[in-house]
Amino acid sequence: MHRDHGTDEFGAPLHDTRHPDLPRQEAPQRDAPPPAALPGPRRALRIGLGGPVGSGKTATVAALCRALREELALGVVTNDIYTTEDAEFLLRHAVLPPERIAAVATGCCPHTAIRDDISANLEAVEELEASTGPLDLVLVESGGDNLTATFSRGLVDAQIFVIDVAGGDKIPRKGGPGVTSADLLVINKTDLAELVGADLAVMARDATAQRGDRPFVFTSLAAADGVAPVAAWVRERLAAWR
Repeated sequence: MHRDHGTDEFGAPLHDTRHPDLPRQEAPQRDAPPPAALPGPRRALRIGLGGPVGSGKTATVAALCRALREELALGVVTNDIYTTEDAEFLLRHAVLPPERIAAVATGCCPHTAIRDDISANLEAVEELEASTGPLDLVLVESGGDNLTATFSRGLVDAQIFVIDVAGGDKIPRKGGPGVTSADLLVINKTDLAELVGADLAVMARDATAQRGDRPFVFTSLAAADGVAPVAAWVRERLAAWR
């Protein structure tokens, strides 16, 4: 492109034409770094818990609350199709103050509200954090669903999938997105294995085959410290998040 000898590459005059004795102005720096971004508000780590009906999701949430509530600021959002039964269970057992527990009635298949249209859950999580002050961790429990249930990454930062030995030792072998892709697989109710003829070694083998390097743990919430391996995993995730 042609330019006059009296102008720079940006078309600006080399000297102020009105005041010839003034020095030329510096051309703008096109590669100047942007101003540093201000830090945003801290938000809680959000972990989703999914799994089939009766696998022990609500009991796992309750046990996690008891194990972690003295060291962390916790909140819980539960999902049921037409009721608030899971939230009421947590309230009856006083695992957290009532204002830290919120319920969503999905009115549809639970996986829809945690994966496809997350608006109701996202609103519940954000309102919980806004009303109770800064939280460290929010647990989002899905209503009971099948092995395909997964959470949207727009809703949670990590997901736990809970199955139980009462369904038989074939469950890990069946796979499905919940079993294969969850950040942590929990194989619950190991105390029932002998009663239902489930082989825990077979379940461990098949979980490894389905999940590769992703972790899984065995739990029995009937034991006093039965949720300990899940709580340890949550602490690790929270340390990485912080």
